[in-house]
Amino acid sequence: MDTLINLFVFLVLLSLGFFIGRRNEARHYASIRKREGQLAALPVIAADDWDKSRPVREAWLETACVVISIDYFKRIALALRNIFGGRVLSIEPLLDRARREALLRLKESAAARNADLLVNLRMETSSIYGNKGKKASVGSVELFAYATAIRYDAPQPGMSGNG
Repeated sequence: MDTLINLFVFLVLLSLGFFIGRRNEARHYASIRKREGQLAALPVIAADDWDKSRPVREAWLETACVVISIDYFKRIALALRNIFGGRVLSIEPLLDRARREALLRLKESAAARNADLLVNLRMETSSIYGNKGKKASVGSVELFAYATAIRYDAPQPGMSGNG
């Protein structure tokens, strides 16, 4: 009887983890899509593709960091994948959300300082392990993004400002 109760509690917690995790992930993706639309005008480009002929007023290093934790259901799915092997599909949305959120935070910070563009975006990831036991599992993903923010001089009166 105790085994059935434990199994029932496990299945209830697993179901709650699945549905609450999906709801939270959907809310985060909705927020990301909304903010991506608002910041679409601030370009992030490669090092050689920006207009070097325009006078630059200021350039600085812009950074952003995000840590996104794995939910209860994905933790169990990951544990099963560690046993049986294979591609870990449950972690891919976690990395996608971290990457998009870090880029948005980078753009928001640069836009607050009136940057015209971001150049040479780089992203670094690290895993934060949840278990201190013999076999560690991913508990969270940290993503650090950095780029050079550039603000051009204001165009002179009578100049087109196109570059």
